[in-house]
This record gives sequence, structure tokens and C-alpha cells, in this order.
Amino acid sequence: MGNPLPVIDRRAMIAGAASLAWGLPALAAGAFRGGAVLSPADRRRLLADATQWLGRHPRTITATPAPRSPGGPHDYYSEADYWWPDPQHPGGAYVRRDGLSNPDKFDAHRDAMIALSLAVPALTAAWRVTGDPRFARHAERFLDAWFVDPATAMTPDLRYAQAIIGVNTGRGIGVIDTVHLVEVSRAVQVLDHGGYRLRHGPAIRQWFAAYLPWITTSPNGIDERDQRNNHGTCWALQAAAFARLTGDDATVAACAARFRERLIPQQIAPDGSQPLELARTKPFGYALFNLDALAALAHIASTPGDDLWQFTTPDGRSLAKALAFLYPYMWDRSRWPFRHDVEYFDQWPVRSIGLLFGGQALHTPAYLDLWRRLPPIPSVREVIRNVPLRQPVLWA
Repeated sequence: MGNPLPVIDRRAMIAGAASLAWGLPALAAGAFRGGAVLSPADRRRLLADATQWLGRHPRTITATPAPRSPGGPHDYYSEADYWWPDPQHPGGAYVRRDGLSNPDKFDAHRDAMIALSLAVPALTAAWRVTGDPRFARHAERFLDAWFVDPATAMTPDLRYAQAIIGVNTGRGIGVIDTVHLVEVSRAVQVLDHGGYRLRHGPAIRQWFAAYLPWITTSPNGIDERDQRNNHGTCWALQAAAFARLTGDDATVAACAARFRERLIPQQIAPDGSQPLELARTKPFGYALFNLDALAALAHIASTPGDDLWQFTTPDGRSLAKALAFLYPYMWDRSRWPFRHDVEYFDQWPVRSIGLLFGGQALHTPAYLDLWRRLPPIPSVREVIRNVPLRQPVLWA
């Protein structure tokens, strides 16, 4: 950005807190009261986005058959991002090219899920800001199509996610695909708690109540849980979010324990870096993605007596230190001292939920100021895929 890096002054906590753009007032009857919650530009952008979704019909995975899927029309199917045909063995098993996405993989189901993750949160956020029931009703149509209607609903498992041609028909790390349902599940809570009665709310919750045991007990789910990088983080984020929706406090507590006992000790170095992400071919994008997932997990799983933002290991590893490590490079990408991502390096950073949640939890106005400065809505599909939380209005 070309400007000197702002000093992070925690003593400015009181002054900064008074000026937070996202200091959200109480919600009553589906609308905010008590002051502006969005900048004028943010509000216009949100309402324009939500309005365009009003003109679109829900599209679920049943609309696009997957020719190579062993499952049925209601079974989600996707193919591995970084696996390509082997030029040495045409027609044989695919080979890995880390960081380079194969444009010919089957991605229609994931695209449909990402569209759901864009539509429902935007519509719900617009309803929360304006109180206009049109937005809530249309969000409900998407939710019903995906989770209730027997003709179009998705089966609550990911047995066939991120398959590798010639190797398997699905694998554990495919569970990361449903990280895009985290903000959808939050939208369901916001609608219910804000006074909008979902006609099929119990059935929607039942879908998540069925999916949660699958990701926590199935071989694929356990494999994803035990991954040591961003996949393990996203598993815990999903489990905590879906458990919040379904009232499973024990699972939320287990995810908080995993944050303290596994995720931070295994993924964050004492200096705040993320060695496992920095070793990848997209180190900047993956480090930012994992930071956001950790921050979202801390936001969801923290309690008044257990603030995960305050957790530090005996040798100094913490989420707060991970955010402090990345902050200078989010302010000025040209300072990044590691190798550049093989794709889309110049598209990062965008507005990071890590900056927002961290700025609030750590009372650090500099983080919040940078959050406001960054581009709010990515336009590149690959970046959208790695920004699962996009509507801060929903996370007050």
C-alpha cells in the first residue's frame, strides 16, 4: 500500500472501540436499531448483492449430474483441485501438481455450494440491516431447496468429495468443501434469533444434525480431522459451527479443546508463522485462509470463561501471534519475504475475518482499520473459494 505500517497501540482500546464500523447494535424484529452498522458504500454493496440474488432461483447439486460419480443425483461429488492427467500414461491415474488447479475437473457441485454460500448470507444480512422480508423469504427458498425438498436436497455426507481420477472415488480432505456451509448455518441462526420463523427450521437443523455425526465419526471425517494444516482447522470450524446450530455444546467444547491442544501447537510457530502453510506452493493465500479459519473457530467456540484469542502455549504460540505475524504483509504485500504463490498472489489480501475478529477480541484498532481498507468482495473464483466468511453483519 506504500504507507508506513501503523503502530498497534492497545492503549487506544477505548477510543478505537468507540469508532468501530462493525459495532453492531441490538437486533429487534429483524432490523437493526441504534445507529449505522455499515459504511454507506458497504450498505449499497450489500443491498445490490442481495437484490441480484432475489432474481435467481436456487440451484442445487441435483441440477447437474456428475458423470464420474459413483453416487446418485443427491450425492455431492467433486474432483481434486491439483490433480491432472498424466502425460506419460494417458487414460491412467491422475498425478499431482500442487497449487495448480485443473480447469477440467468436475466442479459443478462445488460451484453450486459456493453460490449457496454467497446467496443465503447476503440475503440474510440484507434482511438483518433493512428488515425487508423479501430477503429473508428468498434465503428460505435456498435453504429449503438444499436441505428440505426431497426432490432437490443434498445427502448429508461427503463420501465422494475431491475424488482423484484413477485413485479413489472420494477422500477425507474433500470434507473441506462444506466449509462453505459455515456461514449458511450462521444465517439460519440469525433468521431464527431475529424473529423470522423458518417454516422448515427443524428440518434444516436436522440436516446439519445428520451431517455433524458423519464428519465426526466417518473414516473420511476422521481423516480430515487429523490433518495438521488448514484442513484440520476447517474440520474443527465446521464441527463447531454446525454444533452451535444444533445445540451440541459438547462438540463445541471439544473443538475448543482441539484448538488449544492440537491446532495452535501444531500449526503456529513461536514467532507466529505457519510453517505447514508456508511450505505450500501458495503460501500467502493458504496462510491467510488458515488464519481466517482459526479466527472464525475462536469466535464460534470461545465462551465468557474461555476466550481462545487469549490462549498461548508455554512456548508462546497463539492465534494472536499468528495475526501479528501476517499483519505487516496484509498491510503491504510487497513486504512478503517468502516465495510468491504460483497462482493469484496479486489477488491477496482481501477483507480478512481474522483482522475483524482479532481487532475486536484483542482491542486493536489498527487491525480494524486495515480490515476496512482491504477489498471487501473478491471477484476471482479461487479467492472466493478460500474466503468462506463474507458477511460480518451475521457475526455480531
